[in-house]
Amino acid sequence: MKKILKSNLPELWKELSEKFNLFLPIEKRNTLNFLPWKTGEIVNLEKVRTNGSPKNLIMPQTETYLKFKCQGKKLSFEAVEEPISEYVLFGVRPCDVNSFTLLDNVFLKEPVDTFYREHRNKGLIISLACNNPDDTCFCSAFDIHPEEEILGADIAAWDLGEYLVFKGKTEKGELLIKSLENLLEEFEDEKKLIEIKESIKKEIEDLPYSNLDLKNIKESLLEIFEKEEVWEEFSKTCLGCGACTFVCPTCHCYDLLDYNASTCGEKFRCWDSCMTSDFTKMAHGNPRETQLQRLRQRFMHKLVYYPNNHDGTYLCVGCGRCVDKCPVHIDIVKIIKKLGGEKDGM
Repeated sequence: MKKILKSNLPELWKELSEKFNLFLPIEKRNTLNFLPWKTGEIVNLEKVRTNGSPKNLIMPQTETYLKFKCQGKKLSFEAVEEPISEYVLFGVRPCDVNSFTLLDNVFLKEPVDTFYREHRNKGLIISLACNNPDDTCFCSAFDIHPEEEILGADIAAWDLGEYLVFKGKTEKGELLIKSLENLLEEFEDEKKLIEIKESIKKEIEDLPYSNLDLKNIKESLLEIFEKEEVWEEFSKTCLGCGACTFVCPTCHCYDLLDYNASTCGEKFRCWDSCMTSDFTKMAHGNPRETQLQRLRQRFMHKLVYYPNNHDGTYLCVGCGRCVDKCPVHIDIVKIIKKLGGEKDGM
């Protein structure tokens, strides 16, 4: 393992930015997001959660895949294959790293989404353990342990106060660490790292939502689907604004649209939300006409449909963004609790 003084991180970032497009948690107008780094940017590695997830770097919010041109009666098409530069995502929290794996299950299985695969293959992920998890975090409910080495990261990192410690997890990660040896020192204080891990584990256990336990949700698919009183209760206040889906690191629905400028245009895809009334709208109308049906679909997808197709893995990483962002305080935590997903005696 290697370490670096935090005071030397700008020098490390400068070297990385000369080889890759470098993205870091950067503050702009009091909002924290993963943005391109350049000298002088305000980087915040203390705050545990960015406003939006870094999902947009592997699944852009809009992406053109076909251009067309009309000349008289002749129509020509051009597939868009823009080269994607290699990039480094530095300081990704374990919940967001885990979300990439959940998206991989959707886009990298046959038929493979080649656009997604290209973005994914060009990236190198440096995770950062959560020394100070937020009160609205609940990743442990989905078997994510932010103090440990997270599957999906190329390099795992921990904050030891004065230092950051790095451990290579993949061949790409090991090679990157080797290329930065002029800036890194050997790390040998294994005891200190164990203490930090234990401290993080204790913090997680003391969080308000640590009592969530999905093992207690034992109803069948049909029984959960037919719990009308649950969906009725929450759908009455749901605005259908889609805020929860756009900040969610695992929501991945998109729409295919045309932009037509008379003699030319393009086909592109963009993020969509199952919470809006025109989602999956077809010629005869919308198959889910009420907000109850749309809200139920969102949570059934995360808690039932996805697990049924992916060996019991839920489509949620407990990042807590939906808890923070919903203007009427509807979130997956309340749904899980309403369905009985709490530890006995809590």
